[in-house]
Amino acid sequence: MRYKILYPEAFPVVECQLARGEKLQAESDAMIAMSDTIDIEGKMQGEGIGGILSGLARKFLAGESFFFQEMVARRGPGKVLFGHSEPGGILDVELDGSYGLTVQKNGFLAATEGITVDTKMQNLSQGLLSGEGFFVLNVRGRGTVFVSSYGVIHPINLDDKQEVIIDNGHLVAWPDYMRYDIEKASSRGWISSFTSGEGLVCRFRGPGVVLIQTRNPGGFQDWIRSMLPGQTASHNNSGGISDFF
Repeated sequence: MRYKILYPEAFPVVECQLARGEKLQAESDAMIAMSDTIDIEGKMQGEGIGGILSGLARKFLAGESFFFQEMVARRGPGKVLFGHSEPGGILDVELDGSYGLTVQKNGFLAATEGITVDTKMQNLSQGLLSGEGFFVLNVRGRGTVFVSSYGVIHPINLDDKQEVIIDNGHLVAWPDYMRYDIEKASSRGWISSFTSGEGLVCRFRGPGVVLIQTRNPGGFQDWIRSMLPGQTASHNNSGGISDFF
């Protein structure tokens, strides 16, 4: 499959050229336009009970849609344009099957054949404190994965044993072999961490590449709420019990 990301710095879309018989899976409502040689339908990841359980886990545990869009070039080659609803970037990631990609909520956009998408449970402290909940997406296989963001996607490359501290609201995706811990933002204590406006952060250790987004969706939601009459913004970057209801 050939593809190119159009308008990468401002409201990007992906243009894919499918050969006859090729398939592309994408999040629900990702398709913008397609050739009349292509069919689109809702599909579960996997068949039978396994597919149903996978869809239910994505929907109720990870907050994603139950069905994927599957676009198939059945009547000949054709083009597909797809994108996402947020004002942000799209990045292509090639997987060779030797490791998986952990993706935050709403970060998975589409993938080629050979890629599977499942939910992955974080440990108790990571799930409770990260702001992402106990479940994230784990993308595995051989092929191309398209991830999306709020704001531009920026890669942070870490050498072996090198560390970086990242605000958890800015995470998009990272290799599933990377180690990370949740900790308070300030070494001076919890009060200093929360009064700094950061609260909790993620400490990643290399080697590996962490993909971050340049804007924080939670911060934008808080700003929108603060503009509504009678509403009080509540910064949700710290994570907590309220994130799960």
